[in-house]
Amino acid sequence: MNYQIELRHLQYFKVLAEELHFRRAAEKLFIAQPGLSRQIKQLEESYGVSFFERNKRNVQLTEAGMYLFTEVKELFRHLDQIETQLQSFADGKISTLKLGFIGSAVQTILPQLLVDLKQQQPDIELSLHELANETQLDLLEKKELDLGFVRLSETPLGLCSLPIHTEHFSLVLPTDHPLLKSPKASLHALKDESFILFSKNYSHSYYDLVMSIFSDHAFVPKVTLRTVNALTIFNMVAQGLGVAIVPSSLKNGYHVDVTFLELEALPQRTTLSLVWNAQNRNPGIPFVIQIIASQANKEALHPTRMSNKTGMSNKT
Repeated sequence: MNYQIELRHLQYFKVLAEELHFRRAAEKLFIAQPGLSRQIKQLEESYGVSFFERNKRNVQLTEAGMYLFTEVKELFRHLDQIETQLQSFADGKISTLKLGFIGSAVQTILPQLLVDLKQQQPDIELSLHELANETQLDLLEKKELDLGFVRLSETPLGLCSLPIHTEHFSLVLPTDHPLLKSPKASLHALKDESFILFSKNYSHSYYDLVMSIFSDHAFVPKVTLRTVNALTIFNMVAQGLGVAIVPSSLKNGYHVDVTFLELEALPQRTTLSLVWNAQNRNPGIPFVIQIIASQANKEALHPTRMSNKTGMSNKT
């Protein structure tokens, strides 16, 4: 028997695929359980394939069901995006963009982006979300985030990236740390110190880059705390619980009683990049990319050197 498949059939399927329980799915959909069973049966008969394996104890997706579940999630995500975009038009906006960022972006590119965007494209609305690198990449791949500011060594397949700002690292110390009195301090002098670092959840590639600094100085750090929050790191250092290594831009914008020693002599550098999904058709994305590319070109022509009177040798 042929049925005319409507959006509600796919919605019922989606909820059941999420719950894998007919009673819970029916309650979530505010329909009777027999009604849900009929809708799913119609869907299966229409396509001539079973989407669920059922027995008295559980419900599982078949191979066809897993495929349809993936496609239906994408379908409803796209429908939500259409609704958001149409609402933007209704409100006189070109687009509404969800933009992810890490803390160091606030100290570099993000403030100027907001100024330029307001001046050049006032009809684009931004929704800002501070998120870890890995979380941003996951949401970008799912098209649940439109743009992201991240630190990475390689761009994942399917995503595009634009390098924005490359910088060196700084050591973060309590203001009374003995190393500050040494005229030729080296990182190796800290081999017995406790370190507070950004965790792998911040960025796997960033974490590996920082660990390579210690490897070059022939010691493995004693890491007592890992976090994705810069302010937490600085507060812990200020309380004497350890020392830290962070991107140098993070010394701007935080008022914490710590001292930054620039590690300019080290070969390691970290790059902040703008990342987006090539398949994301949000009409606001090209406008933002154009503005940020212009900013990046200005940065390349007139790089801003973050100066500090105290530096550290990279000699062991």
